[in-house]
Amino acid sequence: MYKIGENIHILSPSVKEALKARDGTFFVDLARRQQAAGADALDLNVGPRKKDGPEVIAWLVDCMQEAVPGMTLSFDTTNLAAIEVGLQRMGSNAIVNSTSAEEERLENVPPLAGKYGAKLIALCMEKSGIPVSADARVAIAMEKLIPRAQEVGIPMENLLVDPLILTVSGCQEYVPEAIETVRMLKMVADPPPMTVVGLSNVSNQVPAELRPLINRVYIVMLMGAGLDAAILDPLDEELMRVIAMVENRAPEKPVDELYLKIHDAVAAMEEPTPDQVDLSDPEQSAIWKTVQVLLNKVIYTDSFLRL
Repeated sequence: MYKIGENIHILSPSVKEALKARDGTFFVDLARRQQAAGADALDLNVGPRKKDGPEVIAWLVDCMQEAVPGMTLSFDTTNLAAIEVGLQRMGSNAIVNSTSAEEERLENVPPLAGKYGAKLIALCMEKSGIPVSADARVAIAMEKLIPRAQEVGIPMENLLVDPLILTVSGCQEYVPEAIETVRMLKMVADPPPMTVVGLSNVSNQVPAELRPLINRVYIVMLMGAGLDAAILDPLDEELMRVIAMVENRAPEKPVDELYLKIHDAVAAMEEPTPDQVDLSDPEQSAIWKTVQVLLNKVIYTDSFLRL
């Protein structure tokens, strides 16, 4: 699976402060640590940056080229001028993050990615918002996102469709539908686009100690549905270990066998069952409860996952 490091994000107080101070040492170190942890690309989320977007992206690209030369960069901003500055420096070794099916974005963003041969992340979202059902999200991709990419010459291997992950805390009904969106895109599109998610979104607004397990279980389920890429935290060592274990089918301990059973059940369009779980094992029990929440079988509460 293609792993895009999420840690250069404007919502992080340390990133915001380092960007304000133009602290190149901070970004060089953060980029190198993400690469060493297994990131294949780095997402540069700088926010809208309406006034200084081009200058900020140019400066960050310089930092990245010093830190991790040759690393693919993802330009995560709504400022198209800033994205183009990044593409001028990176060419096809870049990702444009992102377009939606909103008319203005669909008109202006895909041609920019096509012009430079870059990859494009396309969100299953219209002006009215993100639909709940997988069918509706797939319809956005099939009727708007994919045709527009083809129109401007973006090959399917360069199109990354994002079903859009919302938090299990408050938007729980969306969570299993995103898994089905990934599966359906792989089944109904010919050739199918690549698929990508912002993994950490599923555990937004969840207590910090509960987030890592939710992220791990969800990525295993998404991989079972055929997910190609994820924007994630490569510095989460256990997350990266589990991803590699599933990819290589190389379990190291009993809990890994459970992860593989969950992956395989989703791949077979089935649901994991209690008989696959050793409920006397606290770690396996916690994973099983997390599966039930992510499948929207049990209403999410912090206390349920803590017990």
